[in-house]
Amino acid sequence: MKHSVIDKFIEEASDHIGNTWPLYSFVTSNPLSGYENSPFPLAVKRAKKVLGASVYPKASIYRKALENGEIELSELKELFQQNGYENSPEYYLQLMESQEELVRKNPQHILDRVMVKWISAFLDEGLAEWEMPFKSLGFYKAWRKLAPYDDDFKGIKLSDIPKNSKDAIASLLSGLSDEQIQDIFTYHLAALPGWTGYIKHRKTNQPLWQKKYPIDLEEYLAVRLWTAKHLGLTFLVEPSAVETSCKIMELQYMWLKAWEKSWQLELVRMLKDAPDKSGSNKSEYKIPDAQMVFCIDTRSELIRRHVESKGSYETFGYAGFFGIAMDYENERDGVVQKSCPPIVDSCYQVSEEALEGNQQSKKNKDRKNELVKFWDYFLKRMKNMLPSTFGFVEGSGFFYGLNLVARTIAPVAAWRYANREKVGYETICEPELRTVGSNIAVPIAQQAAIVKSGFDLMGWKNFAPVVIFVGHGSHSANNPFASSLDCGACAASPGRHNARMLAKMANNDQVRAFLSSEFGIDIPRATLFIGAEHNTTTDEIQLFDCNLSDHHQKLVSNIKSNLKKAQQSATRERLGIAGNSMAQAKINASNWGETRPEWGLAKNASFVIAPRKATMHRNLDGRCFLHSYDWEIDKEGKALEAIMQGPMVVTQWINNHYYFATVDNESFGAGTKTIHNITGQFGAVQGNGGDLKMGLPWESLYSSENKSYHTPIRLSVIVQAPKERVNTILSRNEKLRSLVENEWIHLIIMDPVEQTDICWQDNQVLRPKKEKGYNPKKVKSKNEKQEELTIV
Repeated sequence: MKHSVIDKFIEEASDHIGNTWPLYSFVTSNPLSGYENSPFPLAVKRAKKVLGASVYPKASIYRKALENGEIELSELKELFQQNGYENSPEYYLQLMESQEELVRKNPQHILDRVMVKWISAFLDEGLAEWEMPFKSLGFYKAWRKLAPYDDDFKGIKLSDIPKNSKDAIASLLSGLSDEQIQDIFTYHLAALPGWTGYIKHRKTNQPLWQKKYPIDLEEYLAVRLWTAKHLGLTFLVEPSAVETSCKIMELQYMWLKAWEKSWQLELVRMLKDAPDKSGSNKSEYKIPDAQMVFCIDTRSELIRRHVESKGSYETFGYAGFFGIAMDYENERDGVVQKSCPPIVDSCYQVSEEALEGNQQSKKNKDRKNELVKFWDYFLKRMKNMLPSTFGFVEGSGFFYGLNLVARTIAPVAAWRYANREKVGYETICEPELRTVGSNIAVPIAQQAAIVKSGFDLMGWKNFAPVVIFVGHGSHSANNPFASSLDCGACAASPGRHNARMLAKMANNDQVRAFLSSEFGIDIPRATLFIGAEHNTTTDEIQLFDCNLSDHHQKLVSNIKSNLKKAQQSATRERLGIAGNSMAQAKINASNWGETRPEWGLAKNASFVIAPRKATMHRNLDGRCFLHSYDWEIDKEGKALEAIMQGPMVVTQWINNHYYFATVDNESFGAGTKTIHNITGQFGAVQGNGGDLKMGLPWESLYSSENKSYHTPIRLSVIVQAPKERVNTILSRNEKLRSLVENEWIHLIIMDPVEQTDICWQDNQVLRPKKEKGYNPKKVKSKNEKQEELTIV
């Protein structure tokens, strides 16, 4: 067998597994991204067969949605009628409930156990005290050297095992047809999709661990197939479970579409009926006291409403990496981590540089961090070294017990005490932008282009005295999945570093001069840009204003006061309590036993690309990503195209991750947090082994047994722009068009010129019902009744 043929088969088989992201940078992504070139119904049908997973919500979830009015009965009946189903919804619900799927018994459990033992040892990233030997040789060669000493391979000699992975695969599969080989590769990669997904992630992203200890899917398959042969197992096993009938899957799909259409109708009605209190006449526009740019994250929707209600403030939505394709070097541990979307290559690296007069303060802080790292290392060694293990645990147990009691009884006070000396570098440093891979400063022209790009994408026209870029991060205790609550646009890192960097560039006099001379963008001299961070668990907004001038002190002091008020009202709404909601939010964030410090992006259902006035004064219940966009300014559609190519694709990743993790949490999620074990410092397994968990835990998606908090529907994208502009963008972007045509997302165009709402699919068009004398170009007054929308 030719080696090039092996590579081709492995690449095709790898499409059936997604990427498993490490816990320290847990990015939510579509676990079926390799299927996106196929229509959604066909793709999930194939994935169900290959992965043995559920791909549609349970009948009980559909029943609750119908009872709660989330699924409009008329839409459901219309879909049934169109597809030739004449019985009642209740009849079909009972039919779906009666469909019982047998639990799949793993016929190759022994093989999986052996493979998990080897790959968990090889992939370990510093958790194990004793490292697997020969790792620098790569997975296959390291395994080959050690296999003769494994009890699972009794009687095997080193000379019995082929010297390289390609030769091993070629000899094992010699004489088989191409179709058989493809099926074998697919079957074995899908057997442990969490582990193979992490191998795929390491190979694609090339982190330091991968560069030092290389592994790829070819090596994994070579070891697995050779092990299977030695254990006397067949390479391909036919599934024994009863497959869901095509009729049942068709019914499940119709229920899903009815649910999505019902939500689309509700959202479009809300957006069309929203009162315009911003002043539609340009002459009525009044420059606000401050402008704040939040991430498009669904959690920003709540805090933006409350901030706007507390003063003369204008808010914008922009992807939380703020347009800076950067890596960030953490001064605490020296680790360089990606801080921009995974689909974007990093061009810059940001580090901290001491402010003038604070050089000694930075040195003192660096020394404290070194001391903390030493004690962390010392305690770990004391717990793990054989001579000191028992004595150390017995001797220190009393003090650890006191700490545990304090963290349980008074979690907030205990957290404050533990972090009493941890002052952020933001108070003594400013971010410094360099070209990635070098120590060269970024030219002013490039910095100006980054700032201009943000202004263009948001449709910025005027500047307030204070402009705040608000990144976001989360705070929780004892939470392996903590990074999943940080900014997805920053590759699961906090957005504070990007926000501070953009503010620094926008304050730079040279950047402002370049913007004025080259692009005609004049920023008033009195305008100050400030970086900030929104803590999504407590709704606190922290301003990084250490270099604030006297001129802005009063303005910023008033803003801080109003942000505190916004935090109080926002936490009351989010937590549903009238008492001291801010205190409860802090308890949720600091309690080591809290399995659900916050809901993250649960309930996300739509991405709205429109000016803020389209969504202002509407409670969207944290279900929408909100990106600011002004179609009148973006004459050529370049800004809209950039939004659709970047943020829209990322939100589709997030939405599909939440969808699949909800419909089958065991296969696409992480199961319950209560029995998680951390492995290798990068992942979690349930109990003492098994597959690596690839998605969100059950607690992030369900409020109680059989009651999902997240609404498992596909993303509906609302774009306020002329239809022809959107069509032009889709016509020249095959990947975007494929996502829409294959129904991985729904695209609804709210055409401001034609005054129509169109779903971009031939068989799904949202139109106002035509009445006698109806003129689609007529602009309705606020007092006129909005005409009902229908889907045909």
